[in-house]
Amino acid sequence: MLRLGRREFDAHEPVIMAIVNRTPDSFYDQGATFRDEPALARVEQAVAEGAAIIDIGGVKAGPGDEVSAEEEARRTVGFVAEVRRRFPDVVISVDTWRHDVGEAVCEAGADVLNDAWGGVDPKLAEVAARYGAGLVCTHAGGAEPRTRPHRVTYDDVMADILRVTVDLAERAVALGVPRESVMIDPGHDFGKNTRHSLEATRRLGEMTDTGWPVLVSLSNKDFVGETLDKPVKERVLGTLATTAVSAWLGAQVYRVHEVAETKQVLDMVATIAGHRPPAVARRGLA
Repeated sequence: MLRLGRREFDAHEPVIMAIVNRTPDSFYDQGATFRDEPALARVEQAVAEGAAIIDIGGVKAGPGDEVSAEEEARRTVGFVAEVRRRFPDVVISVDTWRHDVGEAVCEAGADVLNDAWGGVDPKLAEVAARYGAGLVCTHAGGAEPRTRPHRVTYDDVMADILRVTVDLAERAVALGVPRESVMIDPGHDFGKNTRHSLEATRRLGEMTDTGWPVLVSLSNKDFVGETLDKPVKERVLGTLATTAVSAWLGAQVYRVHEVAETKQVLDMVATIAGHRPPAVARRGLA
């Protein structure tokens, strides 16, 4: 059982986490949801299309202009409070590596702290424990926030992913984060080249075998673009193919831009796997 905010999810229930970037320079939407009203409209659409989690980020993942903790909080805290007011049942996640921002958004109503940079600020897990919030424990290969990998190597990338994410998860639980609210994430593209991210996908079953719920953040990432030689706006099909493979191998939570398309893929895989009945079944029965 995965428990996040007011929601509980069965072990085989796929969960969609919709991305809402509160940045003027995001790699995918170029600031389309930086202002409040477009961002709130995005939340409303994502929920209508099947997202159970809204993941709010105030800092672009890649290199760019410096964003202080104060500015990150300004972009996210009030917005979290407004989303909580308008959508009381939705799970609110905030993508941050900073404990002071984490504390502010939890005060405003956030349910999950999405630590995409692998515990670079160890106090973030302490904040999650103090507020009873969920925590995403990510493998970033020891990279500093907002840096790109350069000639990074691993003897065994999945072994490193397992060691780091499981250690982070167990530390979080020891600090007091509810075990049923901790997820692990292989961190596609973070501290990895394309071949590393592909291997992490191919061997994702090793992560799901740990028993921790696995979150994957695949949406339109560079490893998809390099695999297919496609620019950012042409990576949806590759993302959905990778989503299907990840679902078959047991991932549970999917951080995405395209909610409706992802839901169809996840429903199809769940039905093939026998975890979900067809929406209708008329063929051959008339």
